[in-house]
Amino acid sequence: MQESVDEILQEQAGLFKKRLILNKFLIMTFDNSKTIISLRLKFLGATILFLAYIVLTYVAKMIKYPLLGMSDTAWTLILVTIYLFIVFLPMFLNYQFISYSDDGEKIVLRYFSTGMVGGKKNSVEIDKKVFAGYETATRYFGLIQSITLFQQLKEGIAKYPPVYISALSREERKKVFRSLTYYSPHK
Repeated sequence: MQESVDEILQEQAGLFKKRLILNKFLIMTFDNSKTIISLRLKFLGATILFLAYIVLTYVAKMIKYPLLGMSDTAWTLILVTIYLFIVFLPMFLNYQFISYSDDGEKIVLRYFSTGMVGGKKNSVEIDKKVFAGYETATRYFGLIQSITLFQQLKEGIAKYPPVYISALSREERKKVFRSLTYYSPHK
């Protein structure tokens, strides 16, 4: 009799340990702050280089033209185009700072736009018990990706505004999808 109780306790302890290990891989908290900081540093570097070019070319007149067979106007147009590309690409791709957590009783997604002027800070907090699923959308050959979360209410299903996940790495997107799929109702 004592042996069977010990066996049952060991079996339950083993199951509990497996659940803890499983939860360790399922519960996650992360943000893409490194990506956003890198983006801001590139923007700052491009601005400094562009301003240095303007000062050296038009104020100090230290660069002699034609340079490589092109006039100062041609070089300026090329550099303005490159600068505008660097500045406006994140805005076009809807890059957002994203903080995701499924630790605790709620799924928490905080986000804001990261263009030249930071956007309004938003937060979606959904109790795991009423989480009704999610859907993804892509545009422009997968360059712009978004995720929309759903919550079960008494009146029906509530749909949150899309959160653009283009700035997340492929691995971070996989983690978010894996977590949201785990908490989605299985039909």
